[in-house]
Amino acid sequence: MVLTRFATVAAIVTLGFVMAGCGSMSGGEAKYPTGANRSATGDDIYAKPQSIFGEDGLTLLGGKGDQQAADSVITVNSYLWRASLDTVSFMPLASVDPFGGVILTDWYSSPETPEERYKLNVFVLGSQLRADGLKVSVFKERQTSGAWKSMAIDNSMATKIEDTILTRARELRVAKINEKEGS
Repeated sequence: MVLTRFATVAAIVTLGFVMAGCGSMSGGEAKYPTGANRSATGDDIYAKPQSIFGEDGLTLLGGKGDQQAADSVITVNSYLWRASLDTVSFMPLASVDPFGGVILTDWYSSPETPEERYKLNVFVLGSQLRADGLKVSVFKERQTSGAWKSMAIDNSMATKIEDTILTRARELRVAKINEKEGS
């Protein structure tokens, strides 16, 4: 018990010395802006917020260079991305990742055929507007006896959807070029 009181008192005294030492590191006196502390433009040099962590502040998860590196990681073509969203807009979206270029739809049943439903996975793979920068997977299920069962699907359906997305992406690109030329 005496040892814990001694440890507590020692900790408080040590903390007091540390706190007192912080004030003496900068000369022991606080600096307040005066007429002599003004810059040539007349601005107060203390008007800019100061930080104990430096001019850029405290950086925990990367700095400006890391942000530029993160921006360069985004390799999705904006025309393909926008065209993909436009093309699948009639279906409910389950997941959308613009950084990875992934669009996953939820199951969709057409009002004309409520016993069939479809799901799409769209992957924008590249940063260029090219046919190989896009991959679409189509899934189909049919309801039989109250349960949904997977059905085989013709690969031409995925190709048709890819062609529709590519056509829309080209339209968006041409519209953007015409907009720039018209300006």
